[in-house]
Parts: sequence; structure tokens; C-alpha cells
Amino acid sequence: MKTVGRLFFVNADGADSWCTATAVRSGNRSVLMTAGHCVRRPASPVNTYIDLVFVPGYHKGAQPYGAFPVRAAMTPRTWSEDAVNDVAALAVDPDAKGRRLTDVVGGQAVDFHHRVGGRTVAFGYPATRPQRGEELLHCTGTAVRAPSDEQSVPCDMGGGSSGGPWLTDFDTATGQGVLVSVNSHGDGMTGGTHMFGPVLGDVAKQVYGRAERG
Repeated sequence: MKTVGRLFFVNADGADSWCTATAVRSGNRSVLMTAGHCVRRPASPVNTYIDLVFVPGYHKGAQPYGAFPVRAAMTPRTWSEDAVNDVAALAVDPDAKGRRLTDVVGGQAVDFHHRVGGRTVAFGYPATRPQRGEELLHCTGTAVRAPSDEQSVPCDMGGGSSGGPWLTDFDTATGQGVLVSVNSHGDGMTGGTHMFGPVLGDVAKQVYGRAERG
């Protein structure tokens, strides 16, 4: 899964942290999709995170495809002001060799108006033991609609998996699918059984479009 990686950053408390993000197809060949809370605190416009770096294909400290600094991060105004629409699109700079992101790892297609349902695979780098964010894990299940314009899949991944992609039509041989959501939150602090993600729609598409032009 070279399109999926760890997104490292310094949060609003000044602590090192991480989420999961995904390289997606775009005109500038430089766009990631992740969760809004991986970029800034909800309903707190000034509490943005800094020093964001994406490492695709990360595994136990290895950076097989290099690292890509984030130059711009976009979230919906509804996320920064009202904690609604937990999605973000990021534009990254070329790596140390001057290569653009999807020229190196490829990109997942995105469907902003996918009908909720069907077999869905959710990926992430959870902080739970023993992985502690060092390994990419996944859950597979049928997505169902949830309240507050969200959807859910059976999944017990914890923090750190936030922002990881939900892929439909996933081909295990190629690692390609169609991104239809991202990990937002579980159904409990511990012992959760389901992961929730936003239904994307026009707002997410507009955020993606800004990153594509960024």
C-alpha cells in the first residue's frame, strides 16, 4: 500500500503526533486526503498543527518512497468553526529528489458522491499495542449510513489510524481502489467495534479542489 502512509506533525500542544493519509489522483500530482482533526482542532480555527510531513509506505521506521513536506492544508470552514465534516486535503512539496508525490507512489481515485454501502476496506496506523503506529493495519466490512451525515464500518482500530482511507472496489493485487471516506472516530475510547467516517459530498470536493490548485 504505497499510496498510504503516516502523516507526522506537531499538534497544538507542541507534542509530536501522527495520523494516516493517502495519496490521491490530482492535476498537480501532489494531493493527500486525511481527516480534518489531523490538521487542526475542531471548532478552533487558530489551533492548527505545524511541521506536517507525509511518509508513504511507512513500515517500522522505513521510508521506502521518501518523505513529502506539506505546504498547504485545507479543511472545510464547518470543521474549523463547528466541528462538522471531519475531512482535509493537503498539498505536498516534492521530495528531496524533486519528485512529485503521485509520480512516485501513484494515487487512489476519489468518489465524492459514492452511495453508502458495499464492501469497504479501511486502513490506518493505529497507536494500539503492539503496533504503536509502526505497521499499517486494515479492517474490511460493509459500510452503513450513520447519524450526522456519517457512515460506519466494523473496525476496532484506535488513534493514529485517523485519516486513513476507506476504499471500495479494492484490488489486493494492485493496492488500488476508490476512496469514499476517511477514518474519523471510533465508537468508544477503548474496546470500540466500529469506525466512523464522513460522507464526503460537495464540501469535501471543494476542499480537494483547493489542494489541487495549491
